[in-house]
Amino acid sequence: MGKLTRFGVSLDEDLLEPFDALCQHRNYANRSEAIRDLIRKELVQDHWHAEDCAAGTLSLVYNHHKNDLTRRLMAIQHDDFDCIITSLHVHLDHDNCLEVLILKGEPARVRALADKLISCKGVKHGVFTATTTGHDLP
Repeated sequence: MGKLTRFGVSLDEDLLEPFDALCQHRNYANRSEAIRDLIRKELVQDHWHAEDCAAGTLSLVYNHHKNDLTRRLMAIQHDDFDCIITSLHVHLDHDNCLEVLILKGEPARVRALADKLISCKGVKHGVFTATTTGHDLP
C-alpha cells in the first residue's frame, strides 16, 4: 500500500447526513473507507475502456418461452464464447429465468457482447456492470 495522505473535504450537512447514513447502512468502518470505494468505482468506470483486458457481469431476466429467445441468446453466446468465463442460469418461476454471465476480454468486445444480449427482443431486463481485473487499481 502507498503512503497515506490526509486531506479535508467540505460538505453541506444536507449531503453529509445521508452520506453518513449510507456509510452505516453499508457497514463502512468510517467515511474514509466509503470515500476510497467511491473513488475506486469512478476510476474503474473512467479507465475501463482503456484497459487491455477488462471484466464485467451481465444479468439478464427473460421468459424462456418467448420467440425462440433461448436459442438466440445461446447462439450469441457461442459466437463470443471466449469472452464468457462462466454463466449461471436460474429458473425464477415457470416462465422467467435469470442468467448471469461473467465476461472478460477486450473492453469494446465485452461491451458489444453485453449490448447484443441485452437488446435481444424478449429480454425483459438486462444490466451490465463493468469492473476491473484489479491489475492497475491501487
